[in-house]
Amino acid sequence: MRRAVAEQLDLSFFSDVEVVESTGSTNADLIARAVDPQLDRRVLIAEFQDSGRGRHERSWVSPARAQIAMSILVRLGGIDAAVLGWLPLLTGVAVVDAVRATTGLDANLKWPNDVLIEGRKVAGILAEVASGSGEPAVVVGVGLNVSLTEAELPVPHAVSLELAGARDVDRTELALALLRAFAKHFDEWRTADWDVTALAAAYRDRCATLGAQVRAELPGGEVLTGVATDIDPSGRLIIGDRAVTAGDVTHLRPV
Repeated sequence: MRRAVAEQLDLSFFSDVEVVESTGSTNADLIARAVDPQLDRRVLIAEFQDSGRGRHERSWVSPARAQIAMSILVRLGGIDAAVLGWLPLLTGVAVVDAVRATTGLDANLKWPNDVLIEGRKVAGILAEVASGSGEPAVVVGVGLNVSLTEAELPVPHAVSLELAGARDVDRTELALALLRAFAKHFDEWRTADWDVTALAAAYRDRCATLGAQVRAELPGGEVLTGVATDIDPSGRLIIGDRAVTAGDVTHLRPV
């Protein structure tokens, strides 16, 4: 993957793409490097990651070359902090686009940014602020299951592209498609001066949570059940008359 990604990706958007054999966490590596204020639009991909992290500090280990473990560092100069949370949602849109284009599978989003195929999770996304001064620097990581077997899946409700029916998936083509989709959506967002109107429309079009009966386990132990009706301008999920900022959402049934 190393040479192919570097040679085939148009670097007019990304400043550098690095593929390493192994690391603990691609997110942690780029966060550590973000102390350099000149570092921007850097991509780090690991063939093997032994300390991968998800939401709520959940960890997992994937067999080598069975997953795409990728992180992207971007700086968002001039952005309103109120819409900064749209970056991981944008990344989810890019992953869905890449999976659909590369495999033909019907991938969708579960709010906020899990990627599902037939209700099972094929990819997760974690965004972390890398710098609190100057232009906001954020590292957004993607873990995409490519060829894991049932026994290798981290949780029973997960799936891999191969298990979902995508045979002979080329991880290089998948990584390239993901990066190109990310660059496209990011450029459009930046060109719109960080206005989320078009991005929100793209997200809604790919989000299976909207219109579904859901259960949201909120911070503090509260459980909210109802129909998810919309995403507000800050990226929050609207359930009934409540706007949910964070929580574990479960789809109970489609409407």
